[in-house]
Amino acid sequence: MKDEVCSFLAPTADDQLLIDCTMGEGGHSEEFLKRYPSLNVIGLDADAAIQKVAEQRLAPFGDRVNFVHTWFDQYFSCYPDQDRPDRIFMDLGISVFHYEKSGRGFTFRKDEPLDMRLNPDNPLTAEIIVNEYSEEKLSNLIYAYGEERYSRRIAKAIVRVRQEAPVETAAALSDLVFNAVPGNYRHGRIHPATRTFQAIRIEVNGELNRLKDTLENAIKILKIGGRIGVITFHSLEDRIVKHYFKDLNKTCICPPEAPRCTCGDVKIVDILTRKPVIPTKAEIQENLPSRSAKFRVAEKVAEMSVREDRGGTNV
Repeated sequence: MKDEVCSFLAPTADDQLLIDCTMGEGGHSEEFLKRYPSLNVIGLDADAAIQKVAEQRLAPFGDRVNFVHTWFDQYFSCYPDQDRPDRIFMDLGISVFHYEKSGRGFTFRKDEPLDMRLNPDNPLTAEIIVNEYSEEKLSNLIYAYGEERYSRRIAKAIVRVRQEAPVETAAALSDLVFNAVPGNYRHGRIHPATRTFQAIRIEVNGELNRLKDTLENAIKILKIGGRIGVITFHSLEDRIVKHYFKDLNKTCICPPEAPRCTCGDVKIVDILTRKPVIPTKAEIQENLPSRSAKFRVAEKVAEMSVREDRGGTNV
């Protein structure tokens, strides 16, 4: 959806600033920098290895792009004393680099160590989760973060197998899940281990909690008239973004039982995508992983402090 992303987040003046919260290999940033010659970009990424790839790719743009090695939630929680951004972009999809080149067990199609860390400095790994979490905790995790209906069967199978020997590779976990689910579930639209891998990856990297914290702090530092765009790839992420934007779009935060508005509240954002933008059939044919992508955009129209001064926020 590069055309849609660039269109919604196009700069409206010279020398505006875009923060690419999930720069990855630099694909989206490269597109922005090519299309808008006066735009400046700050690119964030928690993975130093993939950031090196982006640095090489974007070297021709010189000092128009700066790189910060950090998690995006940490960056916005202590935003440096510098110009506030005009545009903020988040692509929450896992990079092809991590699936194909990182060697960290993100995909069930490779026999790699169970790692799944976006930042290798993180002490928690997928192997620790699979081999040390209790059966109940595993089941709840796979159900909550993977929306996997066979989470109990999968957790029970993991615990049974690890009693004989630790589950140490992505391929071993994939085979375990495949054998744990019913036969008619093994050959569906997606591989039966997809949701389990998603759940464990989310837990390893704290993805949903990071997203919640980032949205609030990012909109706080965004300029009035600035825009924030987020691409999500599963319903848990999309739900967070959708409801957060809707909450900040409200003009009243009084309790539902209140007979009339007494808060005198104002909305913080206008929602520019009442329905999420989704990829075209042509794009899906060209890039199959994009089939689940949803893009939502909001424009800031008031400072968060206005709502906070009038009794807080529901976020």
